[in-house]
Amino acid sequence: MAVGISGLDHVVLRTGRKDAVVAFYRDKLGCPVERTLEVIGLYQLRAGSALIDVLDTTVFTVAAAGPGESLYDHFCLALDADSVDEVLAMLDAAGIPHGEPAQRYGATGDGTSIYATDPDGRTVELKITGGKAAERTA
Repeated sequence: MAVGISGLDHVVLRTGRKDAVVAFYRDKLGCPVERTLEVIGLYQLRAGSALIDVLDTTVFTVAAAGPGESLYDHFCLALDADSVDEVLAMLDAAGIPHGEPAQRYGATGDGTSIYATDPDGRTVELKITGGKAAERTA
């Protein structure tokens, strides 16, 4: 099977105003909190088949660093791929800089993902879902 994109898995937003940002997405837009990891300041809200991750920069100070001190951290694309090796081969063949595969949580649950870098230096997380992103609904 060729590697294809099946959807958006999650987007990560940095903030020093966690309560206001979580309340906005939860209370005003109706995205329920699905998971929290308070020790690192992470609050994950369900937005249909995807997640909005709110990262509290007063807790996780590394999250405050980045190009232009942006309030945006990264987004994650769900890949319809059969294996990590298939994705790594695709990235290498295309000359796309990337990190090592790791287990991470996203909209489709735990799974293997790889951080890659776009031409402007933005991080794009590529999560191997085997088509599960299309199956998940709110």
